[in-house]
Amino acid sequence: MYEQIASNKRRTVFLMVFFLVLLWALAYVISRATGNPGLLFFIGIFAIGYSIISYFHGAKMALAINRAKEIQKSDDPRLWRTVENLAITDGLPMPKVYIMDDPAPNAFATGRDYNHAVVCATSGLLQIMDDNELQGVIAHELGHVKNYDMRVNTLAFALVGVISLIADFFLRWSFFGGRDDRDNNNQLLIVLALVAAVIAPIAASLLQLAISRRREYLADATGALTTRYPEGLVSALEKLEQTGSATRVQNTSTAHMFFGNPLKGHSFLNLFDTHPPLEARIAALREMKL
Repeated sequence: MYEQIASNKRRTVFLMVFFLVLLWALAYVISRATGNPGLLFFIGIFAIGYSIISYFHGAKMALAINRAKEIQKSDDPRLWRTVENLAITDGLPMPKVYIMDDPAPNAFATGRDYNHAVVCATSGLLQIMDDNELQGVIAHELGHVKNYDMRVNTLAFALVGVISLIADFFLRWSFFGGRDDRDNNNQLLIVLALVAAVIAPIAASLLQLAISRRREYLADATGALTTRYPEGLVSALEKLEQTGSATRVQNTSTAHMFFGNPLKGHSFLNLFDTHPPLEARIAALREMKL
């Protein structure tokens, strides 16, 4: 169990470092191609500013996009007590509790740190999960909070946005402006930068999704460690296999936050999926030794 958690953390760190290298490489190639080394500085400032805005406002946007409503204990005592008991077990402050009116069984957590955490469950999840299964799902979501996954995912999402905006700006500059004094060396740099501008956003998206999938395994392991009963989480995942987890509100920007993939269908070779296959998550849980 602990070895799996440590392995997932190491892989996430490696992916984040590769992410930053990709951003720096794209900025460097574009600055050379445009003949403006100062772009490296401005791109760095822009990336930091964009990340800060996403960090502080990402949770509110995610809740609004998914039409989630805050509840109090009297609105749903069962969900409230489950969140409260598991938060105490994890040594976390009581997060805000939200419900999303959707028949699909799903849940998500958001918030930039322990003191601003939010746990949201769909009405469909509350209807079909028994107490052990609900505990497994909520423990998984609190695992995201405990592991600062929202901070990691927010940073990854912001970096994807920065890389995409930079690439789009350069492509527009190349086709509608650019430099007139292009020697052979500069033309080569421009071609290289164009290729990088096309490939970098795709690579960034794949990195973001890889990070998201690793954090799902980590949250599963953390949740199982909290409840000391992996079978509750396994049973919840098996129900998702039977019923599906696609929500009525389809939004790719928040899909990585959910317990199960809220989007319909699977992408090519699962490379663009936000979550690992359910059968892989179930197998990993059953291999754990508490």
